[in-house]
Amino acid sequence: MVITQVRRAVTVCCLGAVLGAALTACGDGGRRPARPGPSAPSATTASRPPTLAPGPAGLTPVFRHGPRTASDKTVALTFDADMTADQGPRAAAGERFDHPRLIRTLRALKVPATVFMTGRWAEEYPDQARAIGHDPLFEVANHSYSHYAYTDGCYGLPVLAEERMQADVERAYAAFRRAGVPEAMPYFRFPGGCYDRAALRALTPAGVTAVQWDVVGGDAFATDAGAVARQVLDGVRPGSVVVLHCTRSAAPATERAVRRIVPELRRAGYRFVKVSELIAASGGRS
Repeated sequence: MVITQVRRAVTVCCLGAVLGAALTACGDGGRRPARPGPSAPSATTASRPPTLAPGPAGLTPVFRHGPRTASDKTVALTFDADMTADQGPRAAAGERFDHPRLIRTLRALKVPATVFMTGRWAEEYPDQARAIGHDPLFEVANHSYSHYAYTDGCYGLPVLAEERMQADVERAYAAFRRAGVPEAMPYFRFPGGCYDRAALRALTPAGVTAVQWDVVGGDAFATDAGAVARQVLDGVRPGSVVVLHCTRSAAPATERAVRRIVPELRRAGYRFVKVSELIAASGGRS
């Protein structure tokens, strides 16, 4: 990935850092053993969501894109539903961190998608979190509880102590359960896309697969839907993971961009899938 694109990707995903003041420290919400999620793991391995095999030294694996198979041109649209712990007063004053029109458009276009929620977003919009979680078109994944960075130097985000990282992931899953999400996926997106070996080691007991991306939508604060659409269309390759946002106030052009992106990619022979299908197709390899 080109360095400038990576920096833009991180900037796109750091909405909490750009929009708000420093966050308050996260509580652990109760520690839970083994793989997190709102439901107990199934007794049969076949029924469990696909994950990657652990990385070197058993570290949390990192997924960036699926197989580059020209004969099966798949692409996963992912949407970060960002809200930080300190943005409650802004939501109470009328700022909207949700984007129901975007979700309606995805449903109308019959586009599967993976929504990476912060736990704070699920707390603010429990009805929407529950509806997304119950819709077979979508899958809910973890974007931390309150958008702390998991490593130093992550574009101004407050940094979560290593010993609190697993608890932060579990606190988000607990928020999803309280909102009524029936089965959040064992996938985690690092706030800001920033991680290091220590962060991967800290999350190993959580049993998650870290999900990054290879295409940046560039929709944060964008008002030109055409520019967002062009950036996605120019970047997509078979197996791509596209990062966009499900946040009305900070990504107002996303829904209009999606209405252009979807038919263009379908005309080019692409099939939309959720992240879980790409991971399954990878055969457990990052």
